[in-house]
Amino acid sequence: MTAESWRKKIISNMKKAGTYAVTYDAAVATLADLLEQRDAVYQQYVDEGCEALVEKISDRGARNYSKNPLLTVWMDLNRDALAYWRDLGLTPAGLKKLNDEALKKPGKTSSLEQALANLASA
Repeated sequence: MTAESWRKKIISNMKKAGTYAVTYDAAVATLADLLEQRDAVYQQYVDEGCEALVEKISDRGARNYSKNPLLTVWMDLNRDALAYWRDLGLTPAGLKKLNDEALKKPGKTSSLEQALANLASA
């Protein structure tokens, strides 16, 4: 997916969560770029056969296996994207930090709130 497509999707999700503000546009653009890079790295990983380990031959001819660098980059990009998702309120913890009221269901009150309301009306 392109960065522009990701940007639109992120803004749409932020509006649904009630956390969108124009001041977040720079962070949204950065996240969109990260996600585009992540998609490109993952596609390259798939195109090269999804090998988790790659063989490396040392200068002395010894064969060693190590984690595929593409997989490492992909995981790093996921970790970085998660931090932006959290900061933009697109994870439960991030949403709670930005807007504690957004997690409350409208019309639903706790039993304590009901009891207090009954006492106040009596």
